Amino acid sequence: MPRIPIVQTRRDAWVEIDLGCIEQNIKIIKNCVSPGTKILAVVKADAYGHGSSMITPTLVASGVDMLGVASVDEGIELRKGGITLPIIVLGVTPEWAITSAVENDIIVSIFTREHVNACIYAYKKLKKKPCVHIKVDTGMHRIGISCDDAPAFIKEVASIEEIQLEGIFSHLACAENKQITMKQNTLFQNVINKVENTDKYKIHLVNTAGMLAYKELHYDVVRAGIGIYGLVPGFKQVMSLKGRITHIKELVPDCGISYEYSFITKKNAKIATIPIGYADGVSRNLSNKIYGIVKGRKVKQVGNITMDQMMFDVTGINDIKTGDIITLLGAADGECIPISDWAEKLNTINYEIACRLRVRLPRVYTRSS
Repeated sequence: MPRIPIVQTRRDAWVEIDLGCIEQNIKIIKNCVSPGTKILAVVKADAYGHGSSMITPTLVASGVDMLGVASVDEGIELRKGGITLPIIVLGVTPEWAITSAVENDIIVSIFTREHVNACIYAYKKLKKKPCVHIKVDTGMHRIGISCDDAPAFIKEVASIEEIQLEGIFSHLACAENKQITMKQNTLFQNVINKVENTDKYKIHLVNTAGMLAYKELHYDVVRAGIGIYGLVPGFKQVMSLKGRITHIKELVPDCGISYEYSFITKKNAKIATIPIGYADGVSRNLSNKIYGIVKGRKVKQVGNITMDQMMFDVTGINDIKTGDIITLLGAADGECIPISDWAEKLNTINYEIACRLRVRLPRVYTRSS
């Protein structure tokens, strides 16, 4: 009878999410923020690949105050899951989708006349005021109203009876660069200084990096994203990637491995296969560059990563067998492979790696102490 694995996922590959690490990361964030500052947990892009519907109850229980998403659909998914916490769409909401946002008690970011008109239309249709935050462009140059036009726009929106203006915010382009950050903050503060009754509004500027570096810029709300998922130093990495060995092959010297024989054995070798490939979000450009952890040892990935599978050189591990787990990312047996290790090899950022891991990889949720 086949051995039944402890973790059953219908695949011998999965992403593991440690909810206990999320709880610990929220505690770290709470210790960082200024007294009275609220925490907006960013759960866009399916919580950076961690599964927004599954981790949000943990965020709520940990005491975050708001949730940030990228689209109305992401917000509606959370509402359908029973989440009642305030949710804000941090990106652009199409004018035609603002009515859906209002129906589902989702806050929208606005910065154009078209947004204002769509909000008024939604009120007339639903007899319910859209709740909005105004996005100011202080130097990211992505979305938002210019600093020159922002004071008049804010004043106008505040005077419109059909709209509830709740907040004003901007976004840091280079939080690691103090000179640029302070320039942005000066522009932002110049806007805020021209707004009447600012104590009525939630003012927010910083992301995780800004929160850690500039306590004086916390304002009323901090937006925590990568800190929650442990993707910056000082926090606990929440995500692991694991696969079970499906096959082990004994090879002699001069055997080519995988497509194009990008790895050739130089001696007798033991090669293990796991069912994870580039269709799961593991870049083919990582071929022959990454390691896994099995039985307390790091083993090298060999040969080109294929669509659904990859191979590891497990030579010298005498008791290894099919069904054993190789950890590609995360901690195992006293070793750890951070997501940043892959990011550096691909000349990208670690959140891109987390978001790449595809939905066909089942998510398994655990809770460490």
